[in-house]
Amino acid sequence: MNAIKGQIKKSFGQIINSVYPFYWQQSGYFVKKGIPVIVIGGIIGTLGIIFHLQGHSVVGPESSFMYSNPDWITYGIQIILVGLVIIGIGATLAIMKKG
Repeated sequence: MNAIKGQIKKSFGQIINSVYPFYWQQSGYFVKKGIPVIVIGGIIGTLGIIFHLQGHSVVGPESSFMYSNPDWITYGIQIILVGLVIIGIGATLAIMKKG
């Protein structure tokens, strides 16, 4: 059983090592540019979720101007959508090939 597991790990490692350098050579520039954009989009989306939940009185201090405020429910949704668009742009940059 251990021999089979060892062979599977070895085969998987060989596949990754043979594909990864080709992928990096083709799109390395855009991958480097796309990942920070994806992270920024994720942060913005997370803030949108927090704002949305504050509008619903789920998260945050009761003294906050966003707490139990219906406007912040819609603002949160809009911010989440902006974050998703930014994530999409970053993903597009990450998968584009150098032309």
